[in-house]
Amino acid sequence: MSAVREPSPASPARPEPRPGVLAIEAYVPGKSHAPGVEKVYKLSSNETPMGPSAKAVAAFQEAGRRLEDYPDGAARVLREAIAKANGLDPARIICGAGSDEILNLVAHAYLGPGDEAVFCEHGFLVYRIATLAAGGTPVVAKERNLTADVDAMLACVSPRTKVVFLANPNNPTGTYLPFDEVRRLHAGLPPHVLLVLDAAYAEYVRRNDYETGLELALTADNVLMARTFSKIHGLAALRIGWAVGPAHVIDAMNRIRGPFNMNAPALLAGAAAIADAAHVEKSVAHNEAWLPWLTAEIEKLGLKVTPSVANFVLIHFPKEAGRTAKEADAFLLKRGLVLRQVGAYGLPDSLRMTVGSEEANRLAVAALADFMAGKTAGKTADPAP
Repeated sequence: MSAVREPSPASPARPEPRPGVLAIEAYVPGKSHAPGVEKVYKLSSNETPMGPSAKAVAAFQEAGRRLEDYPDGAARVLREAIAKANGLDPARIICGAGSDEILNLVAHAYLGPGDEAVFCEHGFLVYRIATLAAGGTPVVAKERNLTADVDAMLACVSPRTKVVFLANPNNPTGTYLPFDEVRRLHAGLPPHVLLVLDAAYAEYVRRNDYETGLELALTADNVLMARTFSKIHGLAALRIGWAVGPAHVIDAMNRIRGPFNMNAPALLAGAAAIADAAHVEKSVAHNEAWLPWLTAEIEKLGLKVTPSVANFVLIHFPKEAGRTAKEADAFLLKRGLVLRQVGAYGLPDSLRMTVGSEEANRLAVAALADFMAGKTAGKTADPAP
């Protein structure tokens, strides 16, 4: 029998993660509950109030009959459905468990110790987490008017830069860069730097100067465009994301992803969802009606709202006691209205609110009116007609 080896004096008493892991601030999702409230309106995670396509639900249920089988590791059905809907080559598409996995695959494929990734100061939190998890160094570019600043981003690029992340539109601000600015950003990058265009909210944008970045991803050797099924398609629970880009980038990411990184119900539901254009149009129409309404009604209360092109609004609160974002959040929670605190994004005086159902939208505006008027959270004003 071999003797048990005693740890050396310098050895830790238990397994320890590599340096840097415990310094990562874990992602905290939006709240889902309001304690003590019978009916909750979740407006914290930018989920669609329209729900998923009925065709996607049917495909999901059908997939439940064959749970003993491994899923298709190549995601063929989903990639072909995405390709058909967008006029793409399926070989240029990679699918993942939400666009979060896509972003992490990018980081692990292209970043390591000594490498840098550039992103905006109020950009999606996963960029920082994925960069640090891969051993890379986050480099934060200042924004201008809560909008990505191309010149500031390019000024952050160094010989160590390997990846630039850009959410367009951005979460949590709802702002966007016109496509000529995206092209200017790309043109200013060295050819070895990968530009990742995160277009999670692209379907909601109705601006003539906006493009998703698909053309760049198809024609440039250093651009990847990422998308998600969690927002307009209403399949957040299934975690479905995808990206399109140069063949060599897709090949590198495929080499490190898990062999069965997506489940079969997600693959089939996603394929059905992207083929249901009518459901997407219905969701777009709902957002087009309520996004401007919410913005206008909230501004009437004396609160500033950052102009948004997505399915949410960023509401700015005063710093004075009794009217702060933290106090507003607590007030709204007592009414069953769950918004998103965005202090982790460097915006402690703001709350992000999803465009919800008509009922939720009207109740939220009424509750904000009561809050600004100094009323108690227990009293509910009648929604505006």
